[in-house]
Order: sequence, then C-alpha cells, then structure tokens
Amino acid sequence: MMKTTILPTLLLSVACALLPACSSTLPMGSSSDSAMPNAQTLFASTAELDYTAKAEEYRIGVADLLETSVFRAEEFSRQARVDSDGNISLPLLGNIKVEGLTPVQTEQAIAERLRQKYLQNPQVTVFVKEYSSQHITLDGSFKTPGVYPITAGQVNLIQALALGNGLDDLADPGKIVLFRKVGNQVKAYQLNIETIRKGQSQNPYLRNNDIIVAHRSDSRYWLKEVSSSMSNIANILSPF
Repeated sequence: MMKTTILPTLLLSVACALLPACSSTLPMGSSSDSAMPNAQTLFASTAELDYTAKAEEYRIGVADLLETSVFRAEEFSRQARVDSDGNISLPLLGNIKVEGLTPVQTEQAIAERLRQKYLQNPQVTVFVKEYSSQHITLDGSFKTPGVYPITAGQVNLIQALALGNGLDDLADPGKIVLFRKVGNQVKAYQLNIETIRKGQSQNPYLRNNDIIVAHRSDSRYWLKEVSSSMSNIANILSPF
C-alpha cells in the first residue's frame, strides 16, 4: 500500500489536538480533574466493530487510479485517474462515469461505449492500480503517522499498525483510540494492541475514514483530550 495525502491536512491537525505534545496540561487538583470523563461512558462498545473481513466487491471512487486494457485494441488501453466528478477519460471514448461502480461494472460500461462506436465484441479488463479514495489516518505515537489508502473491510488494526511502522517508544499499547463516524455522530473505541496480539481481545477491521490515535503512556489527561476532540472530528469527517 502506498502512503498518500488525499484527505485534508486539517484532519491531521485535529488528530494532533488529541496528543499530549499538542495539548495543554493542567495541574493536579484543578477543576478539570473532577470533570475528567468516565471511560465507560466515553467509549462505545467494541462489540459494535467488525471482526471478519468483508467480501464485498470494491467500489471505485474519486482519485483511484485505474488501468484499463482492451484485448487486441491497444489504442483504447491506458491508465486513468478518477476525477472529482467521478469520471475517467479514455482515448476516443471521452469521459465515462465510474464512481460507485465495481471494476466489473466499469468493464461493462467501457465495453458498451466501445460497442456503440468501434468494436463488435470488446474484451475489457479494468484493474484498480491505486486505491486512493478510501483512507485511514494514523496519528499520535506511531513511528510513521500519516494518511494511508486501504480497501475498507479488508485491513485490520494490526495491519494498520504495520502501515505506520509500529508504535514509537512513548506509546501506550492500551491507549489506542479508534474514531469512526457512524451516522451523524463520531464514536470512539478504546483498543489494546497488546491484548490483541496475545489473542485476549479481537482484532477489528477498519472502514474508510477511520482515525486511529496512539496516545503516549505519560498522557494523564488523555480521556479529556478524546472527549473534547470528538465534535471537531465529526465536523471534519462530515463531507465524506
């Protein structure tokens, strides 16, 4: 998987607000101590998450890079990136709407266009070369935080950890927070990398636009940071 930066950089800046290094600390005994959120009410149940890979066929989205080939008609074959309107442009065929289609449906759409003008029985193959329309954000105490393309429902948390080259030395494996937009709200799920690796808890599969934040072990006010950031993340994820 290639690292990319399709999602707005503002997304990372908001996720940064979750981290101790980016947030202010409060003295012990201040009024904020008594207002510290309760983890049981702050976090949604991890039973809501998906623990098996989804077999659903991929739907093409904006910024995906497609490789199209037509058997014995190389003049129609090329690589094409899906534009902001959900179209690809192919030689002699012009724009073809592909956003929301599966690769097989895209093959059929191209073949139909070819039949209308050029070929009687076109054999079209479409391959998604770059999955750029679906992403997760890794932030906080990852060795390589960033925005990474995924195939939603096919990448689990441990695999996402590998995308970020693992946790850094300051990370607390028990303070991993998954933010996910569900309907009109953002939910937060507390996950523990260590117990997942030991088989003591399950390894959830990720969805498009999930944000995973690894908190530092010395972050005393991390629950408050999670709570105060959820509405901001909801506003940023609302266009997607």
